[in-house]
Amino acid sequence: MRLSNKMVEATISEAAGQDVLPLVAFLKNKKNISEFKIAEAIEREINETRNMLYRLHEVNLVSFTRKKDKQKGWYIYYWTYRPNMIKHLYTNLRKDRLEKLRERLDREKSSNFFMCSNQCIRLDFEQAMNFEFKCPECGEIMNHEENEQKIQEIEKEIANIEKELSA
Repeated sequence: MRLSNKMVEATISEAAGQDVLPLVAFLKNKKNISEFKIAEAIEREINETRNMLYRLHEVNLVSFTRKKDKQKGWYIYYWTYRPNMIKHLYTNLRKDRLEKLRERLDREKSSNFFMCSNQCIRLDFEQAMNFEFKCPECGEIMNHEENEQKIQEIEKEIANIEKELSA
C-alpha cells in the first residue's frame, strides 16, 4: 500500500498533532539535526519544539542520539525523521479506529437512544429515564431516536477500513 502525501500528513496529525507538520517537513531527508537548529528553523521556542519531538518519538516517527556538550556539560539531542514508520503507524491507527467503530456499532445495535428536538444531548434509555425523559440541557421532552442510518454509516465505514487494511 502506497500512502499519498495527504494520507501521510493526516496520519502524522492524528498521531502527534497538526502542529508537528512543519517540524516533520523540516526534518525530511535530513539526519541528526540539533533540536536547537530545529527550533530555529520552525521558529518555535525550544521547549515547544521538544514537546513536538517527544510526541513524534512516542509514535516512533523520529529517533534521536544525544551527545554531551563539552563546554556546558549538557546533553544535546540530534533528531532524525523515520518516514519508513508511517505505514506501520497508519495501519495501527486504522486498526484502532476499526476496534472503536465495532464497539460503537455494538452500542448502537444493543441500546435505545433518546434525544430532544433541539438535539442538545443524546442519552441511552437508562440515562434518559434518570432525567425522566426531559433533556438535562434545555428541559424539552426526549423522544426515541431511530438510529438505523447511524448503524448503516458505521457498518459502511467498518467495511471500507477492512477493505483498505486487506489491500
